[in-house]
Amino acid sequence: MISSAGSFVWSSASRTHVGKVRKLNEDSCLSLSEMGLWVVADGMGGHASGDVASQMVVNSLRLDSAAADLNALVADVCNRLQKVNHQLINIAALRRKRIIGSTVVILLAEQNHCVCLWAGDSRIYRFRNHILQRLTRDHSQVEALIAQGIMNREQAEALPISSAITRAVGVDTHLQMDLGRFDVRSGDLFLLCSDGLNNEVADDEIATLLGCCSVEKASSALVELALQRGARDNVTVTVVEAKMDKKARD
Repeated sequence: MISSAGSFVWSSASRTHVGKVRKLNEDSCLSLSEMGLWVVADGMGGHASGDVASQMVVNSLRLDSAAADLNALVADVCNRLQKVNHQLINIAALRRKRIIGSTVVILLAEQNHCVCLWAGDSRIYRFRNHILQRLTRDHSQVEALIAQGIMNREQAEALPISSAITRAVGVDTHLQMDLGRFDVRSGDLFLLCSDGLNNEVADDEIATLLGCCSVEKASSALVELALQRGARDNVTVTVVEAKMDKKARD
């Protein structure tokens, strides 16, 4: 998908796969380049109706028209997700389930600025000048223990609770999301992914594939590599590229 937004031309490609172990794909994704919006949602494994939760998150963000500016877009997205959060809590209560939820990562872009919004352990990376940088921090027990200085990463990831997340849509009465604002430069690549990718593929391998392929080939290659490694979970990736609009520059 290709669209021009402000002084940049945005292109993106998405791939999702059920993986080699799971029977149901609980991941969902959405690419609206014309709106400057990309989403990956991962229905919470081990809980009922995770696929329903991730689809509800994605469907709520299918915008009909562009926002006035980036701040308005952020506000609209946050309001929509708060509504979905309440809906999922109500559905869980009706079905007598403890939780029906989903992680979510969202990239919003306008001209040379972007915003990352997230809850859970799905991720957004930026690849710039051959350097891969993670723009999100997992909402997980592992990251909490590391941030508090209680354990190092190796110790925390060895715990039985290493996969437990601390935030997601549908978990708490009020959805808490983190927000990060970043600049955009021509040639920047952004990767949105569920943890099915980063649990199988190392950051240096991700960087290599992003650096040598088009967005279409990179998205396919990343999923294929996760599958080669066993893909114990669903795998979803969206690769987004920003390039300077030559017409606007001229």
